[in-house]
Amino acid sequence: MEGADVRMEEKRQDDQQLQRGRWSGRVAAVGAATGGGGQTEMEIEMEPAATAGDGASSSSAPGQQGADDAEGGHLLKPIWKRFLAHVGPGFLVSLAYLDPSNVQTDLQSGSSHRYELLWVLFFGFIFVLIIQSLAGQLGIITAGRNLAELCLCEYPKYVKYGLWFLIEVGVIASTIPGVLGTALAYNILLHIPFWAGVLICGASTLLLLALQSYGARKMELIGVIFMLLMAVCFFFELYRSNPPMGEVIQGLFIPRLQGVYATSDAIAVFSALVVPHNLFLHSSLVLSRKTSSSPKGVKDTSTFFLIENAFALFLVLLVNVAIVSSTGTICAGSQLVDDINTCSSLTLNSTSILLKDMFGKSSSKIYGLALLASGQSCTLATSYSGQYIMQGFSGMRKCIIYIIAPCFTIIPSLVICIFGGASQVRQLINISAVILAFVLPFALVPLLKFSTSCAIIGPYKNSTCIVRVAWILSMVIVGVNIYFFCTSLISWLVHSELPRIVNVIISTLVFPFMAAYIAALIYLIFRKVSTLNRPFRSMSIFGETEVEVRRQDDRVDGIAMH
Repeated sequence: MEGADVRMEEKRQDDQQLQRGRWSGRVAAVGAATGGGGQTEMEIEMEPAATAGDGASSSSAPGQQGADDAEGGHLLKPIWKRFLAHVGPGFLVSLAYLDPSNVQTDLQSGSSHRYELLWVLFFGFIFVLIIQSLAGQLGIITAGRNLAELCLCEYPKYVKYGLWFLIEVGVIASTIPGVLGTALAYNILLHIPFWAGVLICGASTLLLLALQSYGARKMELIGVIFMLLMAVCFFFELYRSNPPMGEVIQGLFIPRLQGVYATSDAIAVFSALVVPHNLFLHSSLVLSRKTSSSPKGVKDTSTFFLIENAFALFLVLLVNVAIVSSTGTICAGSQLVDDINTCSSLTLNSTSILLKDMFGKSSSKIYGLALLASGQSCTLATSYSGQYIMQGFSGMRKCIIYIIAPCFTIIPSLVICIFGGASQVRQLINISAVILAFVLPFALVPLLKFSTSCAIIGPYKNSTCIVRVAWILSMVIVGVNIYFFCTSLISWLVHSELPRIVNVIISTLVFPFMAAYIAALIYLIFRKVSTLNRPFRSMSIFGETEVEVRRQDDRVDGIAMH
């Protein structure tokens, strides 16, 4: 019992030191059971911190004190300076909602339904803000881990490799519309052949990616420039077309589904908003900012990123509304037979012809400039996100990722676009949209699972109401995508002119694949998220450590008294 008394006396002295605040709080408690008598040996390692009362300090105290001073100085800065320090990631992420695929969807929506589907854009961007805020907050809270790294740590070997493969396919599918739009823009502006425009797009994307060696802010600045350029161009087209603002506002806030194919077109507009690679990109970009470890610092950082993302998405919403309104006004007021035929099957390429007939050559050139910014920014953002995705899933070094990742993203997209040609632009964009719709759940479900897990989020767990809304809307999107794919496939098989044996083979291959797809989603949805090795940001590191030590001491007391 003498050994136990000595340990209890040492424990009392340590508790007194902790209460006086003369220790840094960095505590390591290790209990090792011994063979005789069931006694437990306790080792407590503490580093004394500098105090105001005496001049004693350890070697680590100056660094700790400097970090605390820097953190306090950061929180004392004016709020507008702290907000500007967080501006950037939201604009780069929002470029995905102005890519050529979204532009083509907006053009078709405006030409077919005028302003009646603007409400889909409005409510869709509210959903996008919720999902993107969850992705950004995930990177802030989980001790500096992005979504790809969390998937790597959480899921079994074959599951994480399967997710990695599907997300990489989604990145390639997202890059294809950007390459197509850039090549068409070079043809409209400079009459460059389509295949040459594809190669120029690949080379310019690699050059822009080289700027990341100067920091993430350079990439974000390029994103802001591209977005502002698109906004100026499409707002100019909106000014030239002069739509009735009363009908535009009415279309934004009053849900209507009138006319032929209104329901399917509304679903296409809504489904095109959320893209899988954006969730990985946003959870990675927020890590480029220095975040305070205090609860107030984490809360302020989350709030700043939310406001910045909301502002960027609001600007993107206005640009999308301008595209739909301009097209709807032009097609509704067309008098020429050629213009009417063009509006019935409006594409990225035919839009320049329509604008040239209506407003002259200058309007067509402005549209080509906007399409160039849309396509180039799309390829840049998707290639940039592909680097974070590959690094997170593989764990390779950044210098290797910078070389390998763009090749996996850009080269397949260039090959597909060159062989597809300018005549297959609309079909290639539609195919890429279908691929993205099926890849989306494999990014969306892990994000929602991690965002609702106490093991990962801990004290910063998201609002139950927000999470429920995100889950409901996500499941609606997933269910609609599966339903339309199945019905479209069945309709195609029934009405196709292929030999019956070919239809049988396709059905034999596709429907088991769909069953496996649904089973994989069920697995991801109902699999319980376990506690990861790296802890989340704690509410109070010192307080939690002291509680942990006391728990260990109580256990020692119980064993000693025994």
